[in-house]
Amino acid sequence: MKMQEQLVDRFYRYVAVESQSIQNGGIEVPSSDGQWDLAKLLHKECEELGLVELELSSKCILTGRLPANLPADCSRKIPSVGFVAHLDTVDVCLKPEIHPQIVKDYDGKDIALNKEQNIVLTAAEHPEILKYKGQDIIVTDGTSVLGADNKAAIANVMTALSTLAKDKTIYHGDIYIAFVPDEECGLYGSKNMDFSKFPVDFAYTIDSCELGEVVYETFNAGCGKVTIHGVSAHPMSAKGVLVNPTLAAVDFINMFNRQETPECTEGKEGYIWCQGVTSNQSTAVVELNIRDHSKEKYEARKQMINENVEKLRRLYPRAKVECEIADIYGNIADAVTAENRKAIDYIYTAMDNLAIAPKTIAMRGGTDGSFISTKGILTPNYFTGAHNFHSQFEFLPVPSFEKSYQMTMTIIQLIYEGK
Repeated sequence: MKMQEQLVDRFYRYVAVESQSIQNGGIEVPSSDGQWDLAKLLHKECEELGLVELELSSKCILTGRLPANLPADCSRKIPSVGFVAHLDTVDVCLKPEIHPQIVKDYDGKDIALNKEQNIVLTAAEHPEILKYKGQDIIVTDGTSVLGADNKAAIANVMTALSTLAKDKTIYHGDIYIAFVPDEECGLYGSKNMDFSKFPVDFAYTIDSCELGEVVYETFNAGCGKVTIHGVSAHPMSAKGVLVNPTLAAVDFINMFNRQETPECTEGKEGYIWCQGVTSNQSTAVVELNIRDHSKEKYEARKQMINENVEKLRRLYPRAKVECEIADIYGNIADAVTAENRKAIDYIYTAMDNLAIAPKTIAMRGGTDGSFISTKGILTPNYFTGAHNFHSQFEFLPVPSFEKSYQMTMTIIQLIYEGK
């Protein structure tokens, strides 16, 4: 079977397992039963490929190792590398079940994803698809995401493991895998990893989009929750008594710079996002997201929230105002050292070897690698080949998918060669 066919076959097998995660604040990990089903399928396949130290944890985290295959006279220490991919697909209010379809030799015209529901991927709205004219492209049926985020990565890694397990002429060091749940709803899988089961020198996620994308800069991310307990009173006797928590919440929100919000920023510009307010006569809760590529500016934004809470307390002395701030993940770049920088260099060397033009992105978001890197394991990110993650118009050009697989194989070879 040709390599593209192997990749597509595995991808179809994995997206057939419904594994959409559910926003639950990490109360239960995994958040959906389908992630168990996919993890068990992968456990069986890894076992058949000869991986050792396989363990499926109580949090649905699958780890294991493909033992090194080295020539008898090799005395060099080969770095251990890890590959991380997430089991879940995102919930964006589309159907959880995925029905992929392949467009053969794309002709550059609009694609009818679903004739019955009149869902069409138009070239006018998605001109990025035109560069793949003449290629085979995997698309959705318009009712769900495609799930290349991140099942293209799982198919990539599993195909690489299969190749290495079968072809003993390809030398490599120890290769570890970690398939984790609930990335899409808060990186809860990676946050529950037992890193003693993942003793690598560095690792990679394959959780970026189009051909050539490289990410080793992400946001520093945190969340804030401000709870305002007011004083309720009947309107007939409210004067001088009522403290309206809803109006206090509005005053608090208005203390922030309206130009430093997601809709007004780009690139490496950070923000504080008021993403939710719930209130009644007694209590109001303001939910905040805090993001910045700069660690210093990120910390300053957290301090700004605390300062504005103090202002609110002075403005409403009879209200009780509580503030909770928590870190979620860090900027991968902050984990780069002279010793581990080689992990990033391997990506660019592999792209050079494969004649892929790199597209380096400072991601306005995070990956599992954003958290794993805070644990001392530098984990940069490279492309799956897909476009339009989190959309019914997500698509995956098959040649780009194969290039992503070739990246994995080339990086493994470069690590062995020590180049």
